Amino acid sequence: MLVRPQRKHGPKAEMNVVPYIDVMLVLLVIFMVTAPMLTQGVKIELPKVASEALVNDSQQQILTLSVKAEGGYYWNLGSELDTENQTDSALSLQELQAKIGEVVARKGDTQVYIRADNEAGYGSVVKAMAALQQGGVTNLGLVTEAPQ
Repeated sequence: MLVRPQRKHGPKAEMNVVPYIDVMLVLLVIFMVTAPMLTQGVKIELPKVASEALVNDSQQQILTLSVKAEGGYYWNLGSELDTENQTDSALSLQELQAKIGEVVARKGDTQVYIRADNEAGYGSVVKAMAALQQGGVTNLGLVTEAPQ
């Protein structure tokens, strides 16, 4: 006759939470790595009305920034939107940020319009917008030409 050994301990009614802790730690690491990537971008306040010709404030100084296809920048500073004349230019983003930062620091309510060459890359326009934001520009608009 076989005798079964008696159990010293009965069945446990506890839940093993160690695998759940491991899963939670992995999810925490994933969220910590991806969260900073989700907050990048250039802050622009878009208009809430249909596109119309912009009304210029006579007291506000206007800086028209043009982005060249080969990556250079030039601008005109005046009391109205002017894409033909040139006040100053910059070859790099750092130079652009420094020079336009000085202009904005002198007169805080400067309206900046960006006009890009048709062949200029999207990346160079966005980099210029980011440099303007870091230089202290708060009013920014994009200039386009009407289709013919």
